[in-house]
Amino acid sequence: MKKQILLLAILTALIIKSSFIYGQELPKANQKQADTNTGKEVFTIVEVQPEFPGGEKARQKYLANNIQYPAIAQKNNIEGIVYVSFIIETDGTLTDIKIIKGIGAGCDEEVVRVIKNMPKWKPGKQNGKTVRVKINMPVKFSLR
Repeated sequence: MKKQILLLAILTALIIKSSFIYGQELPKANQKQADTNTGKEVFTIVEVQPEFPGGEKARQKYLANNIQYPAIAQKNNIEGIVYVSFIIETDGTLTDIKIIKGIGAGCDEEVVRVIKNMPKWKPGKQNGKTVRVKINMPVKFSLR
């Protein structure tokens, strides 16, 4: 009898666990919202994500080669992560560049400057059509 109760408890736990894991909804590939500035729809999740020319390593190299650590931040040992958001338009240009969370001392402005000068990205696609996509990106400032 004890073995049956233990077996029943284990099976119940497994059923509950699998229902929890498999019952969760995955993010839909068409989450969108209206841009507050233009009223045009902007996607946050798409089937084909936008891509920096040359891929992720090229994006990291671009940031490393172009970001200049602000002197005031260096002098005051300011380190941290600046979070920036922007929209990649259907032609690959970047618009609506905004700091979501900054660290100050000139680092926020430096990130905006570098993002504004980025080359055009390969735009995102939804249902085979190029669409506007909002990206959130962290940029790390470290003195080490």
